[in-house]
This record gives sequence, structure tokens and C-alpha cells, in this order.
Amino acid sequence: MVSSDDQELSTAIKNADSPAWSVRAAAGRQLATSDKIDEVADVLHRLLLDAQDTAVTSATAEALLARKDTLGLRYVLLARSYATETWTAHEIQAALDCDPDWMTTKGADRLIKQLGALVTDGDAGVRDEAQRILSRLRPREEWARDSDHDTL
Repeated sequence: MVSSDDQELSTAIKNADSPAWSVRAAAGRQLATSDKIDEVADVLHRLLLDAQDTAVTSATAEALLARKDTLGLRYVLLARSYATETWTAHEIQAALDCDPDWMTTKGADRLIKQLGALVTDGDAGVRDEAQRILSRLRPREEWARDSDHDTL
């Protein structure tokens, strides 16, 4: 007997091939929250690089980042490293740059820790993307010092 979770996962995989962008975007959001994310990695990758509509890319990337785990971030970085279309790369980068969780101290600390782990990933694209982001981040000591000067 098929469990309801397996049935939902199967439906989301089927919906990932829908001609309707909104159905594909919903499938990306659903698959991103799955406990069986490794089983749907190829489908998520395809949705992140959706050639028909960047809304699918954006929805899937945001849902993966909302997991707040290294695996979700890894899938987004992997897709960013494969993105050849400018608009797709921009959507993935926007999801990375605009994640509101990373604006908090706790979220920023988690991001830095996750990126630190991903710079040793087995995939060169993931490693490069993690290193690229880390190189753009200012150490907390710098921005804390600068914000202290702003209040004087």
C-alpha cells in the first residue's frame, strides 16, 4: 500500500512536468520540503533551471533555502553553478541575496557555517559558488564596528 506521503511526492514529481508554470512552481515548493529530497534531486535541479519561466526557478530556490539546512543551500548553489541563461542565474542569485533569514545574526552565522562546509563539497560548482559568496561577506567584526560608528 502506498502511503499518502509517497502519493503526494509522486503527484509533485508528475506536476513538475506540467505545461503550467504555476503548477511547476508549486511542485518545486512541495518537493523542496520533502523528507526524501535526495530521491527528487534531479527533478529539483530541473525546476531550478526551468527554461520556460523564472517564477519556477525563484519559487523552488526560495523553498530550498527556507529549509535552512546545508542540503537545501547545496542544491541552490549547484543550480547556480549550472545556470547558463542570464535570467535564470539572476533569479537564483536573487533568492540567495535576498533571503531574509540571512539578515539576522543567527541566520548569517548559519549561512557562514554552511558555506564553510560547502567549500569542500565534492562538486566543483558547489565549491566555487560557496567560495564566491564567502569572499563577498564581510566579517562580523567589520560590520559590527561600522554599525557602532554609525550610532556615534
